[in-house]
Amino acid sequence: MGFIKLFSVASFPVIKVLLITALGLFLALDNISILGEDARKKVNQLVFYVFNPSLVGSNLAKTITFESVVKLWFMPVNILGTFILGSALGWILIKMTRPPKRMEGLILGCCSAGNLGNLPMIIIAAICKQEGSPFGEPDLCNQYGMAYAALSMAIGAVFLWSYVYNLMRISSSRIQNEDRTSNDSSMLKASKGTVDNAYTILLPETNSEEKVSFPSKIKHYVRMISSHLNFKSMFAPSTLGAIAGFIIGVVPQIRNFMIGNNAPLHVVEDSASMLGEAAIPTVTLIMGANLLKGLKGTTAPVWTIVGIVVVRYIFLPLLGIAVVKGAMHLSLVHSDALYQFVLLLQYALPPAMNIGTIAQLFGSGESECSVIMLWTYALASIAVTLWSTFFMWLVS
Repeated sequence: MGFIKLFSVASFPVIKVLLITALGLFLALDNISILGEDARKKVNQLVFYVFNPSLVGSNLAKTITFESVVKLWFMPVNILGTFILGSALGWILIKMTRPPKRMEGLILGCCSAGNLGNLPMIIIAAICKQEGSPFGEPDLCNQYGMAYAALSMAIGAVFLWSYVYNLMRISSSRIQNEDRTSNDSSMLKASKGTVDNAYTILLPETNSEEKVSFPSKIKHYVRMISSHLNFKSMFAPSTLGAIAGFIIGVVPQIRNFMIGNNAPLHVVEDSASMLGEAAIPTVTLIMGANLLKGLKGTTAPVWTIVGIVVVRYIFLPLLGIAVVKGAMHLSLVHSDALYQFVLLLQYALPPAMNIGTIAQLFGSGESECSVIMLWTYALASIAVTLWSTFFMWLVS
């Protein structure tokens, strides 16, 4: 298939996203106020607790089997690679641009966490339905593509709320401690005592007579780390929906009872699918409405925004090609072209929308986050289209 044909196939999904995003932005304007701040919060909760779990669970239940789980083992490794490589590039960007301290955690988050759930679902669903798609019969392409995207969403949510959440939490805590120290010099001695006590807790005292065993140290560090992990956020409704979908799909007895037109409880699966179909357009509208903050928000350092765009749309996709092609060369990835496309696409996406939620939670870089989201999602129309075209050519 020629490059021009692939480009047209890749561009239509992004154009659809832009149109619905523009509608969401229009509905959020003060003069219209259909998707005002209160409305967005309520609709967001509906998506978070109902639509997304239904979409993830129903798609995984229909397509995932024990055999397919064995074939898809590389996807969690690939997604972890996007987070680690992104955070490493984000750290380099911080060293080069020297942004305000309050933005360091935000930059790490934007560089490491991509929109691994909603955007791939929108793009893959549109590409599969597009005439001339290189991934074969539309219904089969959509069924398997949505399962891959659902798995991507579930795994991405776990890494986002365990890895990125704690990166931004640590950065925010450090800044708050520095501000508190500089604003109240009379507390220096007390602060030093607290720090000393903290080190005493982290590294138990040892002397020549009594030494702490290595297993005890390991247990101590594990306890310290687990006390700071947000397990409630890690096991978000989408993740629980993915777990339910896995169990239904992998266990033959449950699968035969719920999946298929002749299954006794197929009405439950049909109802979940119906709810899940509302997720993609609703999320896209909210995404557009949230970008209004960027138009009204304060300015962010120009070179920081440029750096994040370069990391997400140039360096990460190039590294992703090396990782996925290397895995294919070592026969770690099976030969399904659609699966390979999803793995590559995971490296070429704009930042996760939940980065704004985390920034709001810690009150660090919230206004700058809106500006970064505005520019990265505006430029995604060009970058994601070009990379999708190249990736389709690469795997087809």
